[in-house]
Amino acid sequence: MAFSKMLASIIQYISEAFMRIFGPTDDAYPVIGVQPFTGEPYKEGKADAW
Repeated sequence: MAFSKMLASIIQYISEAFMRIFGPTDDAYPVIGVQPFTGEPYKEGKADAW
C-alpha cells in the first residue's frame, strides 16, 4: 500500500513537470508592438569622454 502511494506521487510529480514544460504558455504579457528608439546614436568621437 505504501509503495503504491509513493509510486503514484512520483508519477504525479513527473507528469506535472512534463505538463508545465510542454503545455501551453500562461504568460500574461500585453501586446505592445515595436518600441521607438529614444536614445542617442553612437558617435565615435565620444568614446574617450568617459
